[in-house]
Amino acid sequence: MTQTRPAPANTPVAPSGHRRNLLLRALPLPPITSRAFLLVERNFIVYRRAWVLIVSGFFEPVFYLFSIGIGIGALVGHVRYAHQAIGYTSFVAPAMLASSAMNGAVYDSTSNVFFKLRYAKTYDAILSTPLAAGDVAVGEIVWAQIRGLLYSATFLVVMLAMGLVHSWWVALALPASVLVGLAFGAVGMAAASFMRTWQDFEFIQLLVLPMFLFSTTFYPLYVYPHWLQYVIRGTPLYQSVALLRDLAVGNVHPISTLLHLVYLAAMTTVGVAVASRRLERLLLK
Repeated sequence: MTQTRPAPANTPVAPSGHRRNLLLRALPLPPITSRAFLLVERNFIVYRRAWVLIVSGFFEPVFYLFSIGIGIGALVGHVRYAHQAIGYTSFVAPAMLASSAMNGAVYDSTSNVFFKLRYAKTYDAILSTPLAAGDVAVGEIVWAQIRGLLYSATFLVVMLAMGLVHSWWVALALPASVLVGLAFGAVGMAAASFMRTWQDFEFIQLLVLPMFLFSTTFYPLYVYPHWLQYVIRGTPLYQSVALLRDLAVGNVHPISTLLHLVYLAAMTTVGVAVASRRLERLLLK
């Protein structure tokens, strides 16, 4: 019987993590989403030493909730929503949750992607591996949504602690906020692929800020003129706010909820398709 000879003492032994990465690169990986999680892992390794930057994004919506929801809420009292009177803070809180998911996904999928694409040339190096442009798009969108999920989960805990939840339907608010983040993250990455300079980010702010102010975030829809109500209903943030607010107060209707979900799912699909095609054109030209 033949025996294997032990390796010499000076023979370098590859660490287990290195062997695992080599194996992942050698294997014929299944579809795009499986390979995309390698990019998610890469981002996790990069940001684990900069966790303060990730955690800091949680405080902005909480400060808005305390300053506007509680401060102005003491003056406003109650507002009418879904044929019932609810406290102003309970009215604003789900909108802050939707806005938090939107802001976290948009800014992470635009500025972060733009820097890696135009300056750091990170994606050029990534495409020298088995990952394709579509894997890069999906991986970055998923990473942006992981951050948004962290913010949404902690914000829901704050809502529960403050007694701003009035229905068990709120248990679905977390997966709904995931869909909100995916939709805005996909469109944000698609938009980042068209940007040429940092000044182009002013157009992002030009779209995000009016949505934040007018998509029934602070005021019920009925206070706006009728013609403006139709414009507001067509914005993605309104669809997100309406979905999360209905879940928080228990005003769930199958048709309206399905319409909100279809809107956000279609937005996600279009955003991923455009982002994948644009990255492939920019990186493989």
